[in-house]
Amino acid sequence: MERHPAVVTPRYLKTPDAALHLGLSPRTLEKHRCFGTGPVFRKLGGRIVYALVDLDAWAEIGTRRSTSDQGSGTVHPAKRIDASEPVRR
Repeated sequence: MERHPAVVTPRYLKTPDAALHLGLSPRTLEKHRCFGTGPVFRKLGGRIVYALVDLDAWAEIGTRRSTSDQGSGTVHPAKRIDASEPVRR
């Protein structure tokens, strides 16, 4: 009887894999983390990991139907944002 190993779907991704999932560079994701403009992350020991659901939720904020669609939130660029503008996630 042949046993096949169970396929484990990752729930958490390290920065390079999370960046690949979003279509960003790892450095851009690191900058988002520093400026507080990126997806929610977890620090487990000394490692930074991202939950797939958090990555997808952050990307959903930028959903638009047209170029004139204001959407419900803003995905900010990976830079310091104006303190007078509230961060909506």
